[in-house]
Amino acid sequence: MIKQGLQALKEIIKNPKLLNRILEDNSVWESYIAKKHNSFANGLPVVEINTLIPDFKEILNTVVFLGSGSTIPDLCLIKAICKSFDKCTYFEIGTWMGESAANASEVTSECVTLNIDPSLYLNGKYKSVMGFFSKDIKNVKQIYGDSTTFDFADLKRKFDVVFIDGDHHHEYIKKDTANVFNNLIHDKSVIIWHDYCTDPSTPRFQTLAGILDGIPTEFQKNLYHVSNSLCAIYTTRNLTSRPLQSPNIPTKKFRVSIESQSV
Repeated sequence: MIKQGLQALKEIIKNPKLLNRILEDNSVWESYIAKKHNSFANGLPVVEINTLIPDFKEILNTVVFLGSGSTIPDLCLIKAICKSFDKCTYFEIGTWMGESAANASEVTSECVTLNIDPSLYLNGKYKSVMGFFSKDIKNVKQIYGDSTTFDFADLKRKFDVVFIDGDHHHEYIKKDTANVFNNLIHDKSVIIWHDYCTDPSTPRFQTLAGILDGIPTEFQKNLYHVSNSLCAIYTTRNLTSRPLQSPNIPTKKFRVSIESQSV
């Protein structure tokens, strides 16, 4: 065992990127959660999507299926939560192609998105893709900055719905979560974190660690995993929930219609 450990250390010294792979391993963060946040060792409690949103039914006009984006249930969740507020105001950290902002814009009075300045990417490819579907929508305002250094207090306002989908490393999620709680929400605001799961049955424990380390302890009881989605949610509503099951036993099915349109 010692010999194997020394060999592993040599490999890491030769290729430091291997250390990042180790630190990214889900089991490493699962152990972290078990030690620091033991009551969440098995992940967040699960709220059924049709409990959170009774008579759940949505139409999406912008979905691209090109990877690194949100799933159909994720986008429907965002849109449905926005619809629950009158003249909803929506804030988003991390836009990518703009699918989430474009869908939210249909049912909100204002969408504000915060992204890294695309001019920082020399090859220009990121600039052409970021906000592709949301940049020309009238009620979408794009602002630029690094969310770890951006002055959220300078916005001087609160939002009904906040979607956190920026850098998915622990320190970024922790900082984004703390900034949102300290500056952007009111008593009835809803926060949605993307990529809380790698699939609807498997928590991504690095994301969970960032959420739990960033949220005030007294509000941890208001955290849920929304079934059938990759999202975690904060809401002050008193919701019926259950422990995560793996594999999930189906309790519902969805009807989907799909149509391709040129852009």
